[in-house]
Amino acid sequence: MSSPDPVTVMKQEVGRAAAARVKSGSIVGLGTGSTTAYAIQFIGERLASGDLKDIKGIPTSFQARVLAKKYGIPLISLDEADSMDVAIDGADEVDPNKNLIKGGGAAHTQEKIVDSLAKEFIVVVDDGKLVKSLGSTFLLPVEVLPMAMTPVMKALENLGGKCDLRMGVKKAGPVVSDQGNLIIDVKFTSIDNPAEMEKTINNIPGVLENGLFVDVADVVLVGEVKDGKPNVYEL
Repeated sequence: MSSPDPVTVMKQEVGRAAAARVKSGSIVGLGTGSTTAYAIQFIGERLASGDLKDIKGIPTSFQARVLAKKYGIPLISLDEADSMDVAIDGADEVDPNKNLIKGGGAAHTQEKIVDSLAKEFIVVVDDGKLVKSLGSTFLLPVEVLPMAMTPVMKALENLGGKCDLRMGVKKAGPVVSDQGNLIIDVKFTSIDNPAEMEKTINNIPGVLENGLFVDVADVVLVGEVKDGKPNVYEL
């Protein structure tokens, strides 16, 4: 049986580092994505071993809900939580100011609600997600009500964006979010002021939420492969 490749091991170690920061008695926001999936797995393993006690999770997506159940993490909703101690989630881009683009998994609306409410938001990424300015490598996801797709795309184009409706893989037709909405992926030449852009896009009628996360992240744990070996450091 072949051993896991260094990139997979690195993602596991980033997830493990995030899971290690969770304390007993915590309410934990459980994010979406491949690296966050390992964090959910390791939280579950800590619970099973007795190293961690009295944890409740709040999932940000159907994927997170399924993984939490698989690894034995009790789940609650935001209606049942007075506050949230920590949230762990991935990102598609991270700039030097810890601003993010998220939404590669079309779950950014629920992620932003949960991640923003947590007292500490821990981001888990590999070093390929680090960028000098947002929008340089990843398209900006915008969740939109289906009836508003065309006018929203026109408004985004007026802001300088190039729009594509996200289409399903192994599925005919567009991607549909957990809320039943559509995702428009927008390419901007540059996003010089993420905070202003986030507000401007969210003010377009028909937009539910966009993937810019500004001043939300507290800790960014970065995985890298150096000399063939995985390494984790804090940004």
